[in-house]
Amino acid sequence: MAVDMKVTLCGKVLKNPVIAASGTFAFGQQHSWLIDVSRLGGIALKSLTPEKRVGNKPPRIAETASGIVNSVGLQNPGVDVFLEKMMKRVALFDTAIIANIAGRSIDDYVAVIQKLNETSIDFFELNISCPNVRMGGASFGTDEGMARDCVMAAKAVSKKPMIVKLTPAAGDIVRIARAAESAGADALSLINTIPAMAVDAKTKRPILGNVTGGLSGPCIKPVALKMVYDVSRAVSVPVIGIGGIMTGEDAAEFMLCGATAVMAGTANLVDPEAPLRIIDELTAYAKTMNIDNITALTGALEV
Repeated sequence: MAVDMKVTLCGKVLKNPVIAASGTFAFGQQHSWLIDVSRLGGIALKSLTPEKRVGNKPPRIAETASGIVNSVGLQNPGVDVFLEKMMKRVALFDTAIIANIAGRSIDDYVAVIQKLNETSIDFFELNISCPNVRMGGASFGTDEGMARDCVMAAKAVSKKPMIVKLTPAAGDIVRIARAAESAGADALSLINTIPAMAVDAKTKRPILGNVTGGLSGPCIKPVALKMVYDVSRAVSVPVIGIGGIMTGEDAAEFMLCGATAVMAGTANLVDPEAPLRIIDELTAYAKTMNIDNITALTGALEV
C-alpha cells in the first residue's frame, strides 16, 4: 500500500511531516555531504541574529540520562554573513527552508526578518524560547504581553508565514500559545528545551561553562506530548511537535496528539541519518495501521 506522506503547513506542501530542528542541522551544508536532504519535509536553520554571536563558553553539552543538556548560546555568524556566504547554497536544497530568528530585543527580530524577506526562505520561526541566553530568548516566551508584542512586531514586517517557537518554561504554555496566535502567528512549534543543569559530583562544579542550559532528548518526550496535546486543542493554527523524537513511532505519537508536522533535533546529533530513518519508519507505521494518507494521524488520538 502506498502512503501519501505530504502535509500542508501554512499553505505550503511539504514532502513529509519530518523537519530537521534548528540548532541540530546547522545551515544544512555539512549534512548535505552525508544524506539526501531533499528527502526531508524541511530544514530549520540554525538561529540567526543581527550580528555575529560567539555563544557561551565551553563546555556546552553534557550528556545525561536519555538526553543532553546544552548551552550553545545561539552561536551564529550573523544574518549578513549568512546572506553573503551561505544563503546561495541553502537555496539549492530541494526542501522547505525555515529560518530560525532570535534576538535580544524586538528590534533584533524585526531587523533579521527584513533582511531575509526577499530570499527564497519559506518560513520564519520566531525563537522566543531559548533558555541559554541572558537577554531575550525565553524571556519573550514566558511573558504573555512580551510574547504578543514580539510576534505582532515581527508579523507586521514579515513576508513569510510565521512559526512561533514556544518554551515549556512558560508556566501556562496554552496562554502563551493563544497570545502568539492572537498576535498573528501562522503556526506554533513546541517545545523548546527545558531549563536544566548538570553537575560533576567529583569536582563539585557545574559541567556546563554557562552553569545551566536546556534539556533535550527522549527524556522530555512525555512533557512535550502533553503540551502539544493541550496547545493543539486550544488554537486553530497548525502545531509542529518537538521533543525527543528518535523514531517513526515517536513522530506518530506527536501527530496523534495534534501535530501537523514534527521536528527531530537531538536525534541528528546522534545519527546524521536519523531524520531519513524517521521518515521511513513513519511510513512503515502508516502502512501497518492501514493509513494511506499521513494527515489522517493529526489529532486522531482516541480518548
